[in-house]
Amino acid sequence: MADTNSDGMELEVEENTTAAESAVQEEESAARWYVVHTYSGYEMKVKTNIEKTIENRHLEGQILEVRVPMQEMVEIKDGVTKTVKKKLFPGYVLINMVMNDDTWYVVRNTRGVTGFVGPGSKPVPLTEAEMRPLGIKVDDIVADFAVGDTIAVIGGVWKDTIGEVQSMNPGQQTVTINVELFGRKTPVEISFAEVQKM
Repeated sequence: MADTNSDGMELEVEENTTAAESAVQEEESAARWYVVHTYSGYEMKVKTNIEKTIENRHLEGQILEVRVPMQEMVEIKDGVTKTVKKKLFPGYVLINMVMNDDTWYVVRNTRGVTGFVGPGSKPVPLTEAEMRPLGIKVDDIVADFAVGDTIAVIGGVWKDTIGEVQSMNPGQQTVTINVELFGRKTPVEISFAEVQKM
């Protein structure tokens, strides 16, 4: 009996570990890039302060990366040419994070942050098209659904919508579904990252 119990416990521990790992993966896949507005000249301080808070509050799984995009420029001063790094977007910091009450509070209340970029300071994630010029690599998502499958929208404007896949564009990483709009079915294009198979 002792063996059975210990086996049972081992099994339970393994299941819990797997559940914890998949929860972390789910959180990471829910992470999006957001833009935060800061006081001019505070970009690096904001980055450092958020990184310290992530460490102190153990938010590594929810706030994945903080970036101040830089570009190299050639400066000629007193006849001397040198390469210097300058901020690509002065007054802005990019954050890859899972948006929830805790992470919003941490970022919003960091000294030097004036707010998230979005209508009425409501955080709006960057689109893939906006991320590419910034050098942010977008991993291709392998879709586990096909035309005719029913999928649920888990993020973005159409969150909590359920629809049937009408067409797919793996190159653009988008799927088209029909949604009910003003009493009739309307096709909408949604990113692979915002849907999952039912």
